[in-house]
Amino acid sequence: MDLKIRNRNNRANLPRLMNTRLAAILFFLSPLIALAAPVPEEVIDFGDVTETHVMIPMRDGVHLSAYLYTPPGEGPWPVIFEQRYASLRAKGTRESGAMMARGGYVVALVNYRGTHLSEGKWVGYRAMQFGELRDGYDTCEWLGTQSWSTGKVGTFGSSQGGYAQNYLAVTQPPHLVCQYMVDTGLSLFHEGYRIGGTTRPERFKSLGDVCRDPQDNIDLLNEWAGHPTFDEYWKAEDCTPHFGKMDVPCFTVGSWYDFMNQGSIASFIGREHEGGAGSSGRQWLLIGPWLHGRTNKGTKNGELEYPANAVWPTDEHTLRWFDYWLKGIKNGVIDEPKVRYYTMGAVGESGASGNVWHEAADFPPAAEMTSMFLHAGGSLNGEKPAEAAEAEASTRFESDPRKPMQIPAGGFPGAKDARAFETQTEVRTFTTEALTEPVEWTGRVQAELFLSSTAKDTDIIVRVSDVYPDGRSILIIDYPQRLRYREGFDREVLMEPGKVYPVNFPVGWISQVFATGHRIRVTIASTGAPFYEPNPQNGKAFTLEFPDDAITATNTIHHSTMHASRILAPVKK
Repeated sequence: MDLKIRNRNNRANLPRLMNTRLAAILFFLSPLIALAAPVPEEVIDFGDVTETHVMIPMRDGVHLSAYLYTPPGEGPWPVIFEQRYASLRAKGTRESGAMMARGGYVVALVNYRGTHLSEGKWVGYRAMQFGELRDGYDTCEWLGTQSWSTGKVGTFGSSQGGYAQNYLAVTQPPHLVCQYMVDTGLSLFHEGYRIGGTTRPERFKSLGDVCRDPQDNIDLLNEWAGHPTFDEYWKAEDCTPHFGKMDVPCFTVGSWYDFMNQGSIASFIGREHEGGAGSSGRQWLLIGPWLHGRTNKGTKNGELEYPANAVWPTDEHTLRWFDYWLKGIKNGVIDEPKVRYYTMGAVGESGASGNVWHEAADFPPAAEMTSMFLHAGGSLNGEKPAEAAEAEASTRFESDPRKPMQIPAGGFPGAKDARAFETQTEVRTFTTEALTEPVEWTGRVQAELFLSSTAKDTDIIVRVSDVYPDGRSILIIDYPQRLRYREGFDREVLMEPGKVYPVNFPVGWISQVFATGHRIRVTIASTGAPFYEPNPQNGKAFTLEFPDDAITATNTIHHSTMHASRILAPVKK
């Protein structure tokens, strides 16, 4: 069904929410095609590094826009490249490209098909994967066969540039030698477009801003709407069944304050244990106390200032990685620990445990999954609710998609005080007593809840926070789950109003020492806009525009002996 986008001004009563085979094998030998670049925001002096705009040919005749940063001298040089749909013309992006070029590389920054100056139709990531079009493969092979290239190619990038690298690895381009991923992903349904089964049309409408033709993005969103479950369409964008085809070494960086950390960890585990001969046993993982992004791996994160040991020199280490694999420089980079992860602790408290790096041969480390039960009155502890006292205990809250609770953020608001959300009328918290000794959680937190609703469909949001003695509730992880997908993302099963259903899902990866005197808090709600766009709760098919028949629901979390809702915490012993 084709879903047209109506004028957004008609929504004043709602909250503001957010095919061609290989044409010619010899096209890789095509000459470099130089085009005049658009006038940049400012002129930048790159010194002895040369910035050049080129158009790289794909197998179907489309050309992708790329900016090359070439070091001084005659070459040839190894090549490293990044793929993005975002603009490549920001000053910091261009300077970063030039900086890496000074390390003795041709650096190529490439825009996805249909974005900015790249030709063709914008189809999201679909043209760069392992289908009929393979833009990542074609780009890699073109870069690896130019006269100024040694034939050794590496890739780097975060987020969108991370997904691109996983897709590329599956296609096995002959010139690809190694990769360096930061905050990456494997499956766009699970980790991108449909997190926990939720929908975010307002967020993804904004991708039209990067398109040569904004209509392409509307067409893409309509296409997505026609595939509400994890079907063959979405499986074509999932790398996880293809680890065996990934055959190159990779260094992966993840961030604790990032929901995409699930992709970073899964990438490492899959490539390390299921990868091809060139991949298995040649993966490295590092996870630190950071938010999402490639260039922000420092001490300041959200409202917290971590010790100096939290700094990770991304650019320096990236070049060392490439120096070893692409130049053969024996610099010891592969002698570093296979896994390093930062266990976070209280900041600004003398003598508090945590805020230290751990080394390991693999990930995750052993932990004991420990129950933390929800109780009446908002308490949280390891005791299952007693039958006599809480036979019918439950906690209710309203879920009104027209008047949603507010999380005013575009990205995950981790490492910040979450009380502004927790104190809203239809948000519920469950908190431990003050801890008498430090407790470390390292691993993946799971939610096992029992929920009933007056609606056929609703969302549930679960958060975990570290509550300081002064009352601050520092958000560490959160995750949503749409109830129609409680039995799996490959099917939609609506609820019977009033019936109690088990709802089990992962909340996120964590490594945190909760200090003595601190408390652990679990927060539950069904709305949190605009970060989580509200579920209309009408049980109908997803639409791009918010429907007129959205309904309000009363949702109930049960915490009786029979329906003992709990969080499973990975307690490090």
